[in-house]
Amino acid sequence: MIDNNTPWHKQAMTAFFSHWWLKALGIPLLISVFFAAYFYLLKNPAYPITTMPIIGLDRLIGFQPLALPLYLSIWVYVSFPPALLTTRRELTVYTLAMAATCLAGLIVFYVWPTSIPVANIDWAQSPNVKLLKHLDASGNACPSLHVATAAFSCVWLHYLLRRIGTPHWVLIINWTWFIGIAYSTLATRQHVAVDVLAGLALGILAGYQSLQIRLSTSVAGKPAKPASCKESDPGT
Repeated sequence: MIDNNTPWHKQAMTAFFSHWWLKALGIPLLISVFFAAYFYLLKNPAYPITTMPIIGLDRLIGFQPLALPLYLSIWVYVSFPPALLTTRRELTVYTLAMAATCLAGLIVFYVWPTSIPVANIDWAQSPNVKLLKHLDASGNACPSLHVATAAFSCVWLHYLLRRIGTPHWVLIINWTWFIGIAYSTLATRQHVAVDVLAGLALGILAGYQSLQIRLSTSVAGKPAKPASCKESDPGT
């Protein structure tokens, strides 16, 4: 239950410890299954690979190896929304929606393998980015699931933070972090702009659609009342 009289940080801690063992086991399991499928398709494309085009936005954003920590921070970022969920029903809806988002991307990777163009960069000058390139090759480019999962998480996190009544500066941090992650996919040359835009569309669409499913039923499974509280409008 959401108690608007309880300080938001105490509500966040209560949510964090709700079904903590399910979250601790489920999040790594979902990530492991995704990566198993991702790397299989990366190394075994079923069809000829299409190289994604360069557009003006790619030329505008230069290579920035210092953006790598921001790129890698997604694994912390995507853990926040499930950490703030309080019921098994919400965890189920969220998990299925996130899995469906990833599956949609994997299906695209299977039927339309893509890669980014070869960049004219001396990777030896940026050993950390070079290691990333070695581990995660330039395939499975479009849509960027890095951006899609970040966008999905951002939509849900915005809703959950508003539900517990966080101040506006927390909401600003959420959106700034997401924008930074999206920027980092271009700045580290892991994706091109077309990949990022496609991932953005997939993640936002999946996030808002899954929230509509969440809001269409109450925690008890009954039709949700048209509440006047913050929970009723995730988009503002």
